[in-house]
Amino acid sequence: MPHLTFEYTDNIKEVSDIPTLLKKANDTLLQHQDVIPIGGLRTRAIELKDYCVADGSEDDAFVHVILKLGSGRTDGEIKRVCDDLFKTVKDHFAEIFENRYLALSLEVHEFTRPTYKQNNIHLRYK
Repeated sequence: MPHLTFEYTDNIKEVSDIPTLLKKANDTLLQHQDVIPIGGLRTRAIELKDYCVADGSEDDAFVHVILKLGSGRTDGEIKRVCDDLFKTVKDHFAEIFENRYLALSLEVHEFTRPTYKQNNIHLRYK
């Protein structure tokens, strides 16, 4: 943990530079290494081909970000991380936002039950 997922509509693929967005997002999260363990960070993007935005009459687009975190962080820590992450997302899509209809959103899931995982990547960062 944490896991970060970007869902984005395929009608912005050519202008959105998703690989750069993923790197920017990781860099932003890793500025918070007091609450984001580097070895647990997973970031991915899912291109959506089947979707309907609003009434479906326009070529509207969206990017929805899902941040999944293990429990144990304070509300203040989560807010600080999410504020910075959402700023990174808004900055990345600023030009697209000015030129077309685009919805940006971010949600956070905090696991309250144990998670099952095995990860030796953490060892590299100790």
